[in-house]
Amino acid sequence: MGIATVVVAAVLAATPVQFVQAHRTADGAYAEAGGAADAAITAWAVLGLRAARADAPGTLDYLQARHDELAQTTDVALVALAEQALGARPEPLLARLRAAARASGQIGPTLNSTYWSVLALGRASPSTVGFVLRHQAASGGFAWNAGGRADSNDTAAALQALAVARVRGKPVDRAVRFLLSFQNGDGGFELTRGRGSDAQSTAWAIQGLVAAGRKPPRSAFAYLARLRRADGSYRYSARYVATPVWVTSQVLAALAKRPFPLR
Repeated sequence: MGIATVVVAAVLAATPVQFVQAHRTADGAYAEAGGAADAAITAWAVLGLRAARADAPGTLDYLQARHDELAQTTDVALVALAEQALGARPEPLLARLRAAARASGQIGPTLNSTYWSVLALGRASPSTVGFVLRHQAASGGFAWNAGGRADSNDTAAALQALAVARVRGKPVDRAVRFLLSFQNGDGGFELTRGRGSDAQSTAWAIQGLVAAGRKPPRSAFAYLARLRRADGSYRYSARYVATPVWVTSQVLAALAKRPFPLR
């Protein structure tokens, strides 16, 4: 076997975990090729790696050093989830989420920030559960903002939050039916109607269904398998390659069938 053949074989054998780990910087952060590291992409990488039960050495220190840079409630929740996946108790971040709770039960500025905060806090008050359920659309889905159009990704996030809150029954059944309606003939899920399937929406759908106690369609995993590249990364869709570290990190959690928060 020649050197070129060995190199090709090694590339083809790359795993998604190896791809993400290869994008770790010297200070423990993660970044897209040619891009700058930040707390968000690093948190996503951590969640994907830890879902796959792989290590992310040095990353906790990096994230903890950037708490003051987190301006959005969803960013606070995302980093808190990552730090918990690394075995830490991010009390300063959790305190910020608790402080963002309103009398209505909303946490932060949007429905989406409420879902994420519930995931990070690992619990939901009765008022927060009521707030989320009051904003379930007639279709059964959930939106980013109050009054917005329900989509697959926010419905998947809401299902994970409802699982944390131990909500069962009709609200979950309706949300599951709505989510499944976004699956296309290629097996993938789309974010909004007519947009076309993509890896991240499919990964979210898998996580949401698992959180709801449902078995994700095998065709969804087959769709993701067709998007895998030789270097171990995943395409965003059949048409596009974009943000492969982020996309691959999200796919890792779906392949492991582990919704958030990671247990």
